[in-house]
Parts: sequence; structure tokens; C-alpha cells
Amino acid sequence: MSRTRFIIVSLALDALLVNVAVVGAFFVRFGGELPSFNFGAYAGLWPLITAIYLGAGYVFGLYEPERTEGSWELARAVIQAVTLGTLLTAAVAFFAGPRFFSFSRLVIVIAWVLQFALLVGWRAALLRFTAVLWPQQRILVVGTTQLAVELARELEQRASWGYRVIGLIRHSDAETPVTTGLPVLGYAEDVTGIIARERIDRVIVASPVALRELIEDMALSNESDVRVEVVPELYEIFIGTVDSTISDIPLMEITRPAAPGWYVSAKRLLDIAVSASVLVIVSPLLLVVASVILLTMGWPVLFSQERVGRNGTTFKVWKFRTMVNDAEALSGPVLAEQGDPRITPVGRFLRTTRIDELPQLANILVGEMSFVGPRPERPFFVEQYVREIPGYRERFKVKPGVTGLAQVSGGYATTPERKLKFDLIYMYHQNLLMDLQILVETVRVVLTGRGAR
Repeated sequence: MSRTRFIIVSLALDALLVNVAVVGAFFVRFGGELPSFNFGAYAGLWPLITAIYLGAGYVFGLYEPERTEGSWELARAVIQAVTLGTLLTAAVAFFAGPRFFSFSRLVIVIAWVLQFALLVGWRAALLRFTAVLWPQQRILVVGTTQLAVELARELEQRASWGYRVIGLIRHSDAETPVTTGLPVLGYAEDVTGIIARERIDRVIVASPVALRELIEDMALSNESDVRVEVVPELYEIFIGTVDSTISDIPLMEITRPAAPGWYVSAKRLLDIAVSASVLVIVSPLLLVVASVILLTMGWPVLFSQERVGRNGTTFKVWKFRTMVNDAEALSGPVLAEQGDPRITPVGRFLRTTRIDELPQLANILVGEMSFVGPRPERPFFVEQYVREIPGYRERFKVKPGVTGLAQVSGGYATTPERKLKFDLIYMYHQNLLMDLQILVETVRVVLTGRGAR
């Protein structure tokens, strides 16, 4: 169970049990009956009462998983939350008017007892099953400073949540290790091998500034599912968000998913609707362009090429042909350049206006591409870039696009390294408004011809 699921389950159970306790209190107070006059007051207020108790639970940290680490701290937090909820419920019943004044005060007191028992009870029961609900995380802490050791000890105290610190990593010989009972497994340059050997699930870097290159290698170049987090410095907090805390130590995850699930689903629905509609609207234009290509350049009209998509899978991308036949027969795979002699006059116009990309509406419709995303590259060049450019694999976490931030922000001959930076900026800040902005910018590029390829 993830932290998010725990919070959702906690909210749902608390909402249910708070009301079960109130109904149970009515049964206790009125000898197994629910008098309509008194119970009617509750029936009119139960949504507000539920919101009050959930708000009180939030105030006192009941939806932070770490609250269940100790029975006494748990009981104290529940007492505070239930007491606040009871006082606010009594106040609401008093000030809500004559209709709700019949809400029995004794019921509220009895409900306090039942709510305490139920809310503590299910959380206490959860403590016995944390090993099942939270599978073990094998954690590697990078650093041997006081902060790193403190972090490791805090994690060990949360062993019931599946945390197991396997060991520490030294930055260099110059780093003086703090005495600790945990093993020091090696140096920063050995971290990739240590992760594989020790089957590490989570890496926490306690010195993000000092280990910048190490972080980039782990977060952007590894092919595993290792979660990488850093203890952020001030400048990183300014440009990012803290994802979690261990005790009072903030952590920032740098391997989080590129986009939330709801956004991916919404974007896919829009891709289907818009691509299908545009295909119908531009079908006459497609026939005209195909006829012009056939008359001026001959057969074939369409050109397909293998490209690398999401998760490294390959697919055929479709375009109107803009180059002479067998353009790479002698040279082999090469990137198109500005003023490329292989591009025909008609093909140059199609590229400038981006009309050559229209057949990719079919790629969008079947789900191989999206309107906005990193441009898909050919396997030949991907293999080269993966070897030479740190973090190039990261761009395959999202679906490729017909247009992207790199295409509207860079020039025709922008280097792969610079394109990657724009791709990563888009991936980790993408939203529907940003997609719309990129599409509008694409139209501007088409109309001005700037950066067309």
C-alpha cells in the first residue's frame, strides 16, 4: 500500500466509523431505538459532522502514516482529534437553529467514547499487518555525515513500515564518517554496482550539492525502478517541492513519475477526439498533397520510418515523403540538416509548413504518439545518444509527440543535448495548459517558418 492509498483508506474508514459511532451512541442512549425527533437532527447534520471530524483528524496528523508508529502517540492524537470534533459538533448543533437543537448532548458524549475506540482500534490493528501492507524497502543512504546518520537512524525506527537501511555510502576519503552501527558499503563512484548487488529499492542522498553528478547518473541513467531522493538544499526547495519528510528531515524525490495518471488519461482522450476530428476535416487536403507528391516526386507518397516510443518500444511513424527516393542508400542513417540537398522543393514546402507531419494523426489515433511530447528518434541515433548523453533514457518515460517544447523553443540545428533539456523541462512540468501553449507556438512556427524541420 502506498502512502497515498493509506491516506485515502484512512479518510474513508474514519468517515464511516465516525458516523457508525454516532448511530451507535443513539442506540445506547435510547435503548436500541432511533427516535425520529432526536435522530432527525443528526440526519440533517451528518455531512457537516463528517467533514468536521476529518478536518480535526488532519489537524492532529491522523493521515500521516508515521502516526501509527507508537501506540501512545496514536492514542493521544486520536483523543485530540475526537475531542476537537466533539466540541465543534456540539457548537454546530447549538447554533444551527431550533431544528437541530434536539441533537442529544448525551449522544455526543457517548459518541466520543465510541469514536475514540474505533479510530484507535483500526489503526492499532493495522500495526500488526504493516509488514504485509508495506513490503520491505531496502534503503541505501549516500553520505556518512551527521545528517546521513541521523536520517538512517530515523528510518530504522520506522522498521514496522518496511524500512530497512542496508548501509551507507561515503562521498570520498575526505568525508569524515560519523560513528554508526551501520555498515559503510563503499564510495559514491561504486553506487551503481552496490545498488545491483544489494537489491536496493530506494536511495537517499544526504549531500545533493556535493554529489550532483552522482544524482544525475542515478536518476537519469539507471534502467531500474530504484527511487532516488535527496535532502534538498535551499535553492532546490525554491525550484521544486518537498515530497515527504522523515522526522523533521525533508526529502525531494527526483525519480517521480513524469505526469499524474489523471493527466495521462485526459490527454489520451483529447488526443483521440482531436485526431479523429482533424483527420476528417483535413482529408481533402491530404488527397491534394498526395496527388502533388505523386505528380512531382513519384511513388511512394507516404514515408514510414521506425522510431523509438514510450518505454523504448519501436513503431512506424508516417509522414508525407519530402526527400528523394533512397535518400540514405549511400550515406546510411544521417540526421536531416538545414538546406539538406536530399529534400525536394515540394518537400521543403511541406516541411516548412509542417504539412508532412499530418499523416501522424493516424499514429496519434492508435496511441503510438501524442500531439505534444518529445519528438521520437530513430533507433540508430537513440543507441548513440544513450551512450553519449547522460539522462537520455529519461525521455522515453512519456509518449512521443508530433510537436514539443524543443521544437518551438529551439532552432532547426539544435543539438540533441539541448533538445533533451527542453524535453525534460516539458516532462516534469507538463499540464494541459502547457500543451495548449506549445500547440499555439507550433502554429506560430508554422506561419513564420522559424525552426521548421
